Amino acid sequence: MTRDDHSLPIVRAIPIPKGVNTYTRFADGFEPWEYSGWLDESMSWKDTCYIGNWSGLKKQRVTGPDAVRLFSDLVGNSFGSFPIGQAKHISACTPTGLLLGDGILMRRGEEEVVSTLGRNAMWWVEAQIEDGDYDVASEDVTDSEYVFQVQGPNSLALLEEASGESFRDIKFMWFAERSIDGNPFMALRQGMAGEIGFELLGPAETGIAIFERILAVGESFGIRRLGARTKMINHVEACFPTPSVDYMPAWFDPSVRDAGQKMADALPAVAQFFFTHRGSHVTDDVSDFFYSPVDLGWQRTLKFDHDFVGREALEEKVANPRRQIVTLVWNEEDVLDVHASLFREGESYQYMELPRGGLGCVWGDRVLREGEQVGITTSRCYSYFFRQMISLCPIAVECAEPGTEVDVIWGEPGFKRKTIRATVAPAPYKTDNRRADLSALPS
Repeated sequence: MTRDDHSLPIVRAIPIPKGVNTYTRFADGFEPWEYSGWLDESMSWKDTCYIGNWSGLKKQRVTGPDAVRLFSDLVGNSFGSFPIGQAKHISACTPTGLLLGDGILMRRGEEEVVSTLGRNAMWWVEAQIEDGDYDVASEDVTDSEYVFQVQGPNSLALLEEASGESFRDIKFMWFAERSIDGNPFMALRQGMAGEIGFELLGPAETGIAIFERILAVGESFGIRRLGARTKMINHVEACFPTPSVDYMPAWFDPSVRDAGQKMADALPAVAQFFFTHRGSHVTDDVSDFFYSPVDLGWQRTLKFDHDFVGREALEEKVANPRRQIVTLVWNEEDVLDVHASLFREGESYQYMELPRGGLGCVWGDRVLREGEQVGITTSRCYSYFFRQMISLCPIAVECAEPGTEVDVIWGEPGFKRKTIRATVAPAPYKTDNRRADLSALPS
């Protein structure tokens, strides 16, 4: 379905929902804020399952004899083995080892890969194609393919019921073709919610038929639709740092500054989106929000068996890590005091949106240990499952031990500030069930 079929530029490939009156920006369009309520939706990936729409995220198809070599030169994953049907989580970095973006790379054919690095790093790939010696062609396939997530403990049984086919032979981070009512799609087994789940990728013209069929079959499985207000909670519970939310792409790192500025000048609205920040960490230097894959817990994907952009810098960061990503659990009494101040006389603290702050910026709050800043915490959210306020934080390694007590400064300049006690906990915070043995589950 094209945008012309909607009065609003709703994110592609989904049917217009009835009873939804509030929308929020996502990618180049708008998406519903919530459906059944954020408390209900946030429990879906623990109790039943959900369907969510990520079709608006940028997708790049690269074809040609050098398609795999191109990405081998750009990212730290090993490509010694990359058969058709496998997917990898990749991180594109500057020569100094700072993230430009991350996403999934799927090998769909002998000379075909599809990347979801997104706009924040797609330009970098295009620049390498233009400047390098690669026999490839690149195409933006965002508008021609939908991407749906079906995640949660009931997702496997639901998809098998809807398709009449087994999904149990699809290994984690592999994909295979399946169909519903004669409409084929690729089913990628992954799990952004930290649970059993699949991403479905197929031609946009069949997206609504697939979506509506899954909703209809899903009624008996307790399916929920995931709105914008809820969907990023699972990123925090399962620890999936996100560009423009938890980190900024390092466009303006000195090693790529000229190319980054060219990109920013060409797409000022995109640059404003990626480099907007709020919170108690006040800075004029956006590089405070530049991180490496090591800082965000992705060092396990780095294999130094080949040359790639940033290899030398990343080898040093792996050998001598400065930060480690953790979960911060915010003190309940201190959080309640922020909300209680709205009901007291006098100046109140800055409002703490539930379940989390709006998207569209990196909200970074200062984290202190004995008065010294040791990190910047992002993605503060209320987890109804844990009944706690939690956030992500790449923290100084000497403070990363679970149980360490730190302070979070809540409140932007101009607001009354509150020091909130917090405790370091592992990341991911929620048990990771993505790799569960599907053969052992009931049909």
